[in-house]
Amino acid sequence: MGFDREAWAVAVRQGMGVAFAAGRTPDRLAVIAPTGDRTFADLNANANRLVRALRRRGLVAGDSVAILSSNRAEFAETWAACTRAGLRLTTVNWHLTPDEAAYIVRDCQAKAFVADLTCGDAVPAAEQVGVRLAVGGERADFERWADVLAAEDGGDIDDPTLGTAMLYTSGTTGYPKGVSKAPDPDGLVVAVSAFFYTDGDVHLGTGPLYHTAPYNFALQAPLTCGVTTVLMPVWDAEGTLALIEEHRVTHSHIVPTMFHRLLALPDDVKARYDHSSLKSVLHGAAPCPVAVKQAMLDWWGPVIWEYYGATEGAGTVVDSATWLRKPGTVGLIDPDRLQVGDERARPLPVGEEGLVWFAGTGAAKFEYFGDEGKTAGAFAGDWFTLGDVGRLDGDGFLFLTDRSANLIISGGVNIYPAEVDAVLLQHPAVADVAVIGVPDDEWGESVLAVVERKPGIDVDPAELLEFCRNRLAHFKCPRSVDFVDHLPRDDNGKIYKRRLRDHYRALA
Repeated sequence: MGFDREAWAVAVRQGMGVAFAAGRTPDRLAVIAPTGDRTFADLNANANRLVRALRRRGLVAGDSVAILSSNRAEFAETWAACTRAGLRLTTVNWHLTPDEAAYIVRDCQAKAFVADLTCGDAVPAAEQVGVRLAVGGERADFERWADVLAAEDGGDIDDPTLGTAMLYTSGTTGYPKGVSKAPDPDGLVVAVSAFFYTDGDVHLGTGPLYHTAPYNFALQAPLTCGVTTVLMPVWDAEGTLALIEEHRVTHSHIVPTMFHRLLALPDDVKARYDHSSLKSVLHGAAPCPVAVKQAMLDWWGPVIWEYYGATEGAGTVVDSATWLRKPGTVGLIDPDRLQVGDERARPLPVGEEGLVWFAGTGAAKFEYFGDEGKTAGAFAGDWFTLGDVGRLDGDGFLFLTDRSANLIISGGVNIYPAEVDAVLLQHPAVADVAVIGVPDDEWGESVLAVVERKPGIDVDPAELLEFCRNRLAHFKCPRSVDFVDHLPRDDNGKIYKRRLRDHYRALA
């Protein structure tokens, strides 16, 4: 069947991209996952059923839905339902502790909560949420997903309206905040069109869908365009190569830590699998060493694209050929959307390091949900910054030279030290602490706690590590502890974390 782009764009603006695909290629697989596949007809019908079930339980456009789930078809069905029903979807990291997960479910003001019970102890009770649906098992205080959907009609709803996502990102306070944006119908059409999908393309989803990049690249973009997405429940280097060959994967998103592990495979393993189907592999979420990216280009060819952005907004993108001419760049800026400036967002000359500022007007405008102070603190007039530092060359290409003052990116995951600092300060032996990121060949950075002990109190590093692991998601916890007599401070007592980072990076 031919492709009517205008009709597709109309459907996408209403949140009905999946419905358009179901009408055009109903039997094409939309989702391939170990827990169950879905054709586009299946995915579309179940999305309609879920909309009707949520409405029957009192939800209306503008309400919030939270989901804590592994990579499975029900995640895609929830997304597709919220997208066409005008609902606001918040994804919850299943690596969090129950208390951390409960905070997000509560803070996003969820009216419905979808929980994958295979995620075990991460699933909070969420008693305050009136509608609780369970997949992957049964729990007395949740309705069974299959029963709820079976009671509803799968025909297309007749009043679709585009919903949105409110994904969470942490901040210097240590408390995650939802990045709230209004639905942007035209922006969605432009964003997913940028992937240049064609019939028969297949995306490989390598990361957990609760993260911004996998959510956008492995869920929203392919399914909106009628493209199959293969979801990996847990990432594995050789498994990635096997899936690329098996499904003739054309598109994927891979973070630099994955590149490192792929390159570390034995040569005979790397040669065993056919990757010739690849057209476009995106990477971002963390800095990628020039040598690592060069090695991937030597292996996979010029199919690798790099992007720079965050949950708050998109920034730049660069293809392989351009990057090879300017190794290390994250792309050419659009001066109407991005600039390098001083603390007040005033542009700086070419070559001078400064803060990277994003335009925050119109459809790019966002707020941190329920936190006017944090929102105001990110903006200078119509521009906002995430605290990243960079410079422009004479051609307008951006090179990042540092990141947010305290942000740690380990394996492509953001870790905010203030949250870890706050936990360690609760230990009776800790007088003060500075949690920082230190170079790590595999992860990019690993978490180090530099601890100043209270006089006369001894403590073993293993005890502090266990103290954190009992109170935080394990990916946030320090991997090592270093004791010092005195942490470096400025005149007002603030710890010089930059000085500590410089010291430990020099040692590395």
